[in-house]
Amino acid sequence: MGAINKDKARFDTRLSLEQKQLFEKAALLGGYRSLTDFIIVTVQEKAREILEESERIIASERDKELFFDSLENPPVPNLVLKHAKDEYEKMLPKK
Repeated sequence: MGAINKDKARFDTRLSLEQKQLFEKAALLGGYRSLTDFIIVTVQEKAREILEESERIIASERDKELFFDSLENPPVPNLVLKHAKDEYEKMLPKK
């Protein structure tokens, strides 16, 4: 008996005849070698798209929290910022 490849997993599903014909036609028109290749590539692309969107939303939420937290609890200005403020004020016209 041959060794089992641990890097592979099997996925079985049942399709309606209509779904199978639709997928086979799309695979043929898309230039895929087989229905299996078409399904794997298409599902993998969709999965990555969903995960990337989810990560963008999570990052966006995190950015929003950081932004509003910095507005509500601003950090104390450091020496560089204070110096920049002083230099900026020197450039403003005197009142």
